Amino acid sequence: MTASEIRQQFLDFFAAKGHIIVPSAPIVLKNDPTLKFTNAGMNQFKDYFLGNKKPDHARVADTQKCLRVSGKHNDLEEVGIDTYHHTMFEMLGNWSFGDYFKKEAIEWSWQLLTEVYKIPKDQLYVTVFEGDAKENLAKDEEAYNLWKQFVPESRILLGNKKDNFWEMGDTGPCGPCSEIHVDCRTPAERAGGDGAKLVNADHPQVIEIWNNVFMQYNRLKDKSLEPLPAKHVDTGMGLERLVRVLQGKQSNYDTDLFMGTIHETEKLTGKTYEGSDTRKDVAFRVIADHIRAICFTIADGQLPASNEAGYVIRRILRRAVRYYFSFLDIRKPLLHELVPVLAAQFAHVFPELQQQVDFVKKVVYEEENNFLRTLGQGLERIEAAVAELGAATVINGKIAFELSDTYGFPLDLTELIAQEKGLSVDKASFDIALKEQKDRSRAATALDTDDWTVLDENAAVKFVGYTQLIANTHLTKYRKIKSKGKEQYQLVLATTPFYAESGGQVGDTGVIEVGDEVIAITDTKKENNLIVHFADVLPAQPAAPVVARVDVVNRKSTARNHSATHLLHAALRQVLGAHVAQKGSLVNGDYLRFDFSHFAKVTDEELSQVENIVNDKIRENIPVVIEELPKEEALKMGAMALFGEKYGDVVRVVVMDPNYSVELCGGTHVAYTGELGQFKFTSESAVAAGVRRIEALTGTQAETWVNEQLTALKAVKVQLKNPKDLMKAVEQLVAEKAALEKQIEVFEQEKVKQISAQLLGQVSNIQGVQFIGAVLEVNNAEALKNIALALKPQFNSNYLFALVANVAGKAHVTLLIADNLVADRKWNATQIIKEHLAPLIQGGGGGKPNLASAGGQDVSKLDAVIAKVKELL
Repeated sequence: MTASEIRQQFLDFFAAKGHIIVPSAPIVLKNDPTLKFTNAGMNQFKDYFLGNKKPDHARVADTQKCLRVSGKHNDLEEVGIDTYHHTMFEMLGNWSFGDYFKKEAIEWSWQLLTEVYKIPKDQLYVTVFEGDAKENLAKDEEAYNLWKQFVPESRILLGNKKDNFWEMGDTGPCGPCSEIHVDCRTPAERAGGDGAKLVNADHPQVIEIWNNVFMQYNRLKDKSLEPLPAKHVDTGMGLERLVRVLQGKQSNYDTDLFMGTIHETEKLTGKTYEGSDTRKDVAFRVIADHIRAICFTIADGQLPASNEAGYVIRRILRRAVRYYFSFLDIRKPLLHELVPVLAAQFAHVFPELQQQVDFVKKVVYEEENNFLRTLGQGLERIEAAVAELGAATVINGKIAFELSDTYGFPLDLTELIAQEKGLSVDKASFDIALKEQKDRSRAATALDTDDWTVLDENAAVKFVGYTQLIANTHLTKYRKIKSKGKEQYQLVLATTPFYAESGGQVGDTGVIEVGDEVIAITDTKKENNLIVHFADVLPAQPAAPVVARVDVVNRKSTARNHSATHLLHAALRQVLGAHVAQKGSLVNGDYLRFDFSHFAKVTDEELSQVENIVNDKIRENIPVVIEELPKEEALKMGAMALFGEKYGDVVRVVVMDPNYSVELCGGTHVAYTGELGQFKFTSESAVAAGVRRIEALTGTQAETWVNEQLTALKAVKVQLKNPKDLMKAVEQLVAEKAALEKQIEVFEQEKVKQISAQLLGQVSNIQGVQFIGAVLEVNNAEALKNIALALKPQFNSNYLFALVANVAGKAHVTLLIADNLVADRKWNATQIIKEHLAPLIQGGGGGKPNLASAGGQDVSKLDAVIAKVKELL
């Protein structure tokens, strides 16, 4: 069977058991502060388990895109090394929300594996939770007795809390679980030893393929457990492992899920994959795995970046590049060539990648290309670090950490390069630097959250902010949070007019009135299905009636800017082409920011066309029609849906002229486009490969900005004596400035020659070294270097120049050493600068073994610098 057939059989099996087949949620998570990516099939159903939302269906099944690379579920360093860990993987799952429980889950999992997939029963083992005295949790006798109907007791193994009690995180839904493991060893190996001893022992051929989690508890912050409102079933079966078993392979990578990518990589590299543990074959596996994680996250809206979720994707991509660079001898971008192969393979199950294949390929190419350049810079840094060692043989771990943090060099790459040069890396100091960084990062992002204090267990959150900005309501629950040393309260209201941050639109601000108290609401966010209001204080009487008031002025300004993004999106597609798709946005009361796919800078002429179209639509005063429709009906009428967003069966459609702009959107908007007043671009720039960013203003902010520009222009005219042709006057001024700068450059070159000639008369011989040391008067630090290099041709060997200067109140030093002294005496300009000279002037510096420089605060020590160099000679 092919992987596609295996996936479909799973879905068909549970559809026949009354399950609704639902699509995968995006792999990039929104509205969940505890996670960056979907790391388990249950993530999209979390609200059902917590009782925050009522499920539309009691039974569902799906195949979910998941990513595990950071946090508790960190598999990244195992990927490619072993045969069964992955970054991105598919989790097949069946779910019961308060419907069936252990009996059906166990019976059906056994039926599917042994009767449909026909896995031999004697190769299967099951595990059951043994209980935990510390948690006062009993053995799962119910699951044990149910399994006895299908499996000999010798194959029912008891597991501890670590293996058989599933928890989503430090807090949240959890419960005992029952795993199914398969023994994939050869018949001879199975005959030679009981597989039971190898279950959960990290044996590569005795692996877990299915986990039945029985959700019945909620873990609180104080580590106690409380029963969930209803009992649920959450099962997960990794498709990659299942396919490996059914296709009779010894490695996930040998299945048709990965071999298409591996074969294409063979063609691109001219090398053959042999399935071994060599670094070459590990590289093939790393590429085959990582390209999936890279492509599907980009397709779902997460671009590689330098922080947060974007940095996770960048790390994965760079790890893949590093492997093909180091072990497949490829020095040009490779991964982007694999994007079409992957897109075609998954077009029928995850079509969003095929729909954006050109865009994703472009982003991947640019990221690869940039990192390959960075790799070259990193190799230069390693060479400099090696040169600084002198006779030492151990590279400081802080340098290895710098290479990792700045250039993306993993420690093992630095160690490999060091070994090739007969050196080693001080791993202990690397670990210290890494821990310090993690501690800093953890402290910066730490969020300490108390458990909810519940006032009304039965209230469902109702948002009324589309039609009213004031509401009579009450608190249903609250909790205290602490972030970066600041304490705040999160409040949940039964009915709220406050819009929660979503879809690029910021959350509302305003006040709540509780008796005589007026408490500011500083922000509003979504946490799963809850609307959470942030306040610096808690009402003195939390159970008292509440009047919630949204800041009307800020809401109206925000709505103007949100409606403007819809007009802008349509205009961009009209001017630039239908390939334009929204890739991100920020909408607040001050301005709007809109990111979109486009592979070139938007020209001034194109920007002018777009701006004119938007302003024309504003002047038309088009009514903004908003209605809720079935999703399929909305899509048929041409509504724009955004990649990476999860939509329900019924969607909110915002129409600004059916022939111009129709989008699915949950944000707030104006009633007529004329309310925008005016639209004005303020900037256009690049965000990432294939992604452009526009910032713009509407209404009074746009008028103010235009008036400021006119005022500035008037001031420029005054400075230029009100010329008739302003542009001609500016061009003339620029030309005059360039001519003067050229004259200054000529004068400075002449000055360098004069100073160099004077210094030739100040040569002294110290221990056989021709030494020049001088305090000079120059206009910039670069002049010191130029003078030293001008002196160099006058000497064949055995020279050392130490030149210093006070430049605008700052001390500057340049040190030039003859190449033969660097080679024969192991002198190192960078080492001398860092260890002896920079400390004298209270500064820092660096460079190469033969030429280095420093800058510092203490200009009184310039003579001391010269004296120190003489002393070292």
